[in-house]
Amino acid sequence: MRFLLLLLVGVCVSCLSVAQTAEIRGFVYLKTTGEPAIFTNVYLKGTTLAAKTDVNGFYSITKITAGSYTLLSTGLGYDTATAKISIKDAEKLTKNLYLNEASVNLNTVDINSERTEALTDVRISTTKISPKQINQIPSVGGQPDLAQYLQVLPGVVFTGDQGGQLYIRGGAPIQNKVIMDGMVIYNPFHSIGLFSVFDVDVIRNVDVYTGGFNAEYGGRVSAIMDITTRDGNKKRFSGKASASPFISRVVLEGPLNRYEEGKTSSSFIVTGKTSYIDQSAKTIYKYADKDGLPYTFTDLYGKVSINGSNGNKVNLFGFNFTDKVAYFSPATLSWTSRGFGTNVVLVPPSSSALISGNFAYSDYSTALKESSGKPRKSGIGGFNAGLNFAYFFGNDELKYGVELLGFRTDFSFTNAANVNISQETFTTEIAGFARYKYVSGLLVVEPSFRAHYYASLSELSPEPRLGIKYLFTERARLKIAAGLYSQNLLSATSDRDVVNLFYGFLSAPENLPKQFDGKDVTSALQKAQHVIAGVEYDITRNFTINIEGYIKYFNQLTSINRDKIYDDNVNNASKPDFQKKDFVIETGIAKGADAVLKYENRQLYVWLVYSLAYVDCYDGIRRYNPHYDRRHTVNLVTSYKFGKNKSWEADVRWNFGSGFPFTKTQGFYEKNDFSEGINTNYTTSNGELSLIYAELNGGRLPYYHRLDIGLKKKWKFGKYLEVEAVTGATNVYNRENIFYFDRIRYTRKNQLPILPTAGINISF
Repeated sequence: MRFLLLLLVGVCVSCLSVAQTAEIRGFVYLKTTGEPAIFTNVYLKGTTLAAKTDVNGFYSITKITAGSYTLLSTGLGYDTATAKISIKDAEKLTKNLYLNEASVNLNTVDINSERTEALTDVRISTTKISPKQINQIPSVGGQPDLAQYLQVLPGVVFTGDQGGQLYIRGGAPIQNKVIMDGMVIYNPFHSIGLFSVFDVDVIRNVDVYTGGFNAEYGGRVSAIMDITTRDGNKKRFSGKASASPFISRVVLEGPLNRYEEGKTSSSFIVTGKTSYIDQSAKTIYKYADKDGLPYTFTDLYGKVSINGSNGNKVNLFGFNFTDKVAYFSPATLSWTSRGFGTNVVLVPPSSSALISGNFAYSDYSTALKESSGKPRKSGIGGFNAGLNFAYFFGNDELKYGVELLGFRTDFSFTNAANVNISQETFTTEIAGFARYKYVSGLLVVEPSFRAHYYASLSELSPEPRLGIKYLFTERARLKIAAGLYSQNLLSATSDRDVVNLFYGFLSAPENLPKQFDGKDVTSALQKAQHVIAGVEYDITRNFTINIEGYIKYFNQLTSINRDKIYDDNVNNASKPDFQKKDFVIETGIAKGADAVLKYENRQLYVWLVYSLAYVDCYDGIRRYNPHYDRRHTVNLVTSYKFGKNKSWEADVRWNFGSGFPFTKTQGFYEKNDFSEGINTNYTTSNGELSLIYAELNGGRLPYYHRLDIGLKKKWKFGKYLEVEAVTGATNVYNRENIFYFDRIRYTRKNQLPILPTAGINISF
């Protein structure tokens, strides 16, 4: 209550301070396409009044004294846009600006934009990703992909090229929320870990929050990935076609109602990509697997954008993603994800608010048939909706909103003891949040509060959060963040499984143990606490360093019980909970530090990351390191442009990781099922070969490291036609990184070997 009162007082003081001053707001667009110009500077010439555009190209400059001014907007690669304005007391003036391509491309504007953000935003545990950065990673088959870039981020652990998942600062995949234009995406990665479901050419911006995120985001206890897609070309029909030994893809876009300054316009963009590596590998990469690499996927996406003359906007979008992997061992898996949605941006003429809203429905279903013959099935489907309001007071900002989710989960699983675990639930969640950013001299303070109500559990989770940045100087800045987090969803996969091809969902678990570690279990929610501190320093205008230390305490986690051997009924009332309950309770702690060095100019981009991490779990009986507990990680990315018009580009990526934990084999024995009861002759009947395991995750696998390289060359023909040839190789020195070990057959399966590739991209 005290937190809310202080927040309210701050809002009132800020509102009163701007009551008699004027405001200029609007959008900045790229003149060539009509696309919003994101993260560019807008300012009044001869004053210190300025703003930065957001992902919609929106800006707002407040606290303006009545008078005449020159309004300017600058962006990397574009000439400065100017407009003469005259404004009265308390007037709310709307003015859109349009950027033209510059004849000389300078990088000073881009650096200034980043510096403005560094001085006015807390920006802790946050990485902004643009399509330009994704393209600087050596691409597999000439196809850059978000999944490949995420693997080099600080605090991110990727468990493998095949069947790998992303673990972010100790959080499992189910604890990381992925959002695309407000829609929840339940599985963003394909079974071959080199590709995501997102096409790089439709991405406008990606914000990755690895911890300490504010109250605008909820429903997950570890991390957030927020993806914004771009609109189709509003000026002309255009597209791109790509082909490689791995996949082919096509992007088509254009106007439905051609864009003109100050008028309503609309556009479309559609994308499709499909893999055929399962077929091409039989010829090109036969040495990797004589039967071909068993992966195939198809992704379809479409979007229609309608833009009003004053900046109001409506987007309609939909997708269909499919994936199949056909390993004879350990599994055969397939999944399908479908969805549609809409989001809006409104700028009321008589209000200072920027209003945004979204509604979406998505469905995800997956099935896994294991070599043991025991199937797993999972599905989740439902809607999510939100409505947000944002107000700007100089560099200060108030944002609040509501979020509503409703979904159904359906799950069935048979464990090693032939006990079936199944669940079907209907879940509703509603949440409200308020966030206020206060900027004053050397201090940036961002308190926020989220109230998340889980209706199916009749449980309210109050979640205060706080971010602070202190500027020692403009070049050296200290930042801290802390908060409480909760979630209802849990994974249909145990994180004790080394190879997690199956990615299913459960919610609102009811069959929980009554006690954990001697204490009563009073909540079915998973909960976490984050504390993060760091320092960022601009060594030079082009060279920055960022160091952060973090602790995530997962004070309650829920996991499927792989050790259940009894049904939970009156006949087994005396059995311990860990042998009869469908789920188990655990706690965990993730702690570590990340260091990032970044250098960037017109020709050279260098990104160097070192991460130190410790992850420990406790299930009430034993303490153990989960299989993704990687102690040391190093990522190096270098991109260099050269030649006439910088038409050549060389890219290098090197990844190093210390060994993952694994459970050693202690021995073997023959398991007889005594199918004939007491008449079974165990001396002549044949049993199954079974294992005796050593301490859970008591061993460590060998170190992982991989070098990827790429070389690109561009040719331009006329005004619009561009051809790009790409060549390169994944795992250049053919490192044998382990994928999994078949204990029964005593054979080792490695990650991908060296894969030389070539591709071509044609844009028009």
